[in-house]
Amino acid sequence: MFAVARKTLKKRRRPQPTETKKMNTVYLSLGSNEGDRLRWLDRAIHMLGEKVGIIFKQSSIYQTAAWGITDQPDFLNMAIEVRTDLSAEKVLDLILEIETSLGRHREMKWGPRTLDIDILLYNEAIIATENLVVPHPYLQDRLFTLKPLAEIAGDHIHPKFHKNISQLLGECPDTLPVTKYEP
Repeated sequence: MFAVARKTLKKRRRPQPTETKKMNTVYLSLGSNEGDRLRWLDRAIHMLGEKVGIIFKQSSIYQTAAWGITDQPDFLNMAIEVRTDLSAEKVLDLILEIETSLGRHREMKWGPRTLDIDILLYNEAIIATENLVVPHPYLQDRLFTLKPLAEIAGDHIHPKFHKNISQLLGECPDTLPVTKYEP
């Protein structure tokens, strides 16, 4: 009887093999300038947490004038860090689904929108496909993206420019005011 108990005890102590998936770090930019902007951002964060991965960090919310086409309402912008086991392409697919489900219509480049979600960085990857370019090609040119990103990832190195986000923020040529949003 003692031998049987001992065998059972050994089985219980033996570590079980577990499947481990590599977690990717993705930095996203979120923006809204139509309707209840705070609600759109909040709903987007919730859906990203459900569909894409764990929301690890999120920046403050910043208010900025529109970039590109300037004759439209101010944007609320923020950055989040997501940890996910998904590929960059799958993250993009889910982002597009979330944008559409929250009323995004792609009618005009840089036009008004309920929600805009962009992949800024995906690990240290440089990706250039027909549908996806990472790092985001305008990241270094936009204060409304760099300021919130620097808040949560100032030391993160841009894989193309080999400078950290805080350095890129200091060198950014954009002059549009970007201020913390106070509701």
